[in-house]
Amino acid sequence: MIEWYDWFVYSTFSVYFASAFFPEGNPTAQLLNTAGIFAVGFFMRPVGGWLLGRIGDRKGRKAALTTTVTLMSLSAILIAIAPTYAQVGYFGAAVLLVARLLQGLSVGGEYAASATYLSEVSTPGKRGFFSSFQMVSMKVGQLIGLALQITLQHTMSQGALSSWGWRIPFVVGAIGAAGIFWLRRNLLETEAYESLEEDGATSAKRGTMRGLLDYKREFGMIIAFSMGGTLCDYTYSTYMTKYLSNTAGLSKSDASLVSFCAIAVMLLLVPLAGALSDRIGRRPLLITFGISATLGTVPLMTALGNVSTFGGALLLMLFGIVIITGYTSISGVVKAELFPAHVRALGVALPYAIANALFGGTAEYVALWFKDAGIESGFYWYVTACAAISLVVYVTMRETRDVVFSQAEKTGIREQGVAA
Repeated sequence: MIEWYDWFVYSTFSVYFASAFFPEGNPTAQLLNTAGIFAVGFFMRPVGGWLLGRIGDRKGRKAALTTTVTLMSLSAILIAIAPTYAQVGYFGAAVLLVARLLQGLSVGGEYAASATYLSEVSTPGKRGFFSSFQMVSMKVGQLIGLALQITLQHTMSQGALSSWGWRIPFVVGAIGAAGIFWLRRNLLETEAYESLEEDGATSAKRGTMRGLLDYKREFGMIIAFSMGGTLCDYTYSTYMTKYLSNTAGLSKSDASLVSFCAIAVMLLLVPLAGALSDRIGRRPLLITFGISATLGTVPLMTALGNVSTFGGALLLMLFGIVIITGYTSISGVVKAELFPAHVRALGVALPYAIANALFGGTAEYVALWFKDAGIESGFYWYVTACAAISLVVYVTMRETRDVVFSQAEKTGIREQGVAA
């Protein structure tokens, strides 16, 4: 929750601090600059995915989780104290860039480490349900960031918020990350990882690119698998606040509240979808998402761009949230189920981070670029094309629900069968 809170508040508060780090001018151009730094953080995610995925497979899931939160705490502190353009010129933007690079390293490993950990400790037969709480915690972090933004919008003037109030969420994030560091140091290691310590058969390939390249098909599959999903997720759950204010013309406070309410509904849907995948399999949910995103993105984004009321915006955004739930609820567990334990953390981390760098992290920048060029609808078709490519993967991939991770899980499944 804290990791993703820190990651997302950069985007949600950038509408306020964009003018602090770049010269006055066109508001869209200022947002493009901050969106560019936002995207640069994503390009560090493959590095973080490789480094922390390797740590997760060689030193343990717990070691990787502890390292990620340390990096995130440092980045939040840097943003909180970064000097403005008026004080030191572009040096403040450079500090912002360094902080975002640290965030990219952190989140590049965080997603894989937490997805791997949750998948490996889940109750047999309920892996989809329990693993879905990774997305729940991610969205709770985002929701807390939005709640803090709404609170500050109603308790501070616009001038104060743009001047110094935007630093508050990063101070909160740094303090929270320090507390999570202590909690993660007391985690138990998973049985799947501990069994690797006892079995030396794959020790030479644990957490290495050589070991990962034994699974080239799965590697490429995850990149294509994540392309449409991560782009749609960032479009509807991260970029939408800016889209509603910058394109539809809603006030910043109304746009933030729409996102808050929609994501709150998503928190209820994700575990239900995860539990459903334990019953009917992962592929039906993914295929439903792929078809809905391919056919529904252009009309939905067009309608959202022309909406004029809070209620209308919320209703339309809920359609988008329902669509992406088919992907977000199970994306982590499916990736973990595609790889064996000795390269699982690296296998989840690196290809997913590459997909996020290319498609998720650039979503906001690409959307604003199309808008600045006067062809905003081009972004809708771009999202549609990526969703269609991912749909091909969902239709052709194997079902992963029944993959067994450990001896304890195998025993649990056998006991469930006897009880039934």
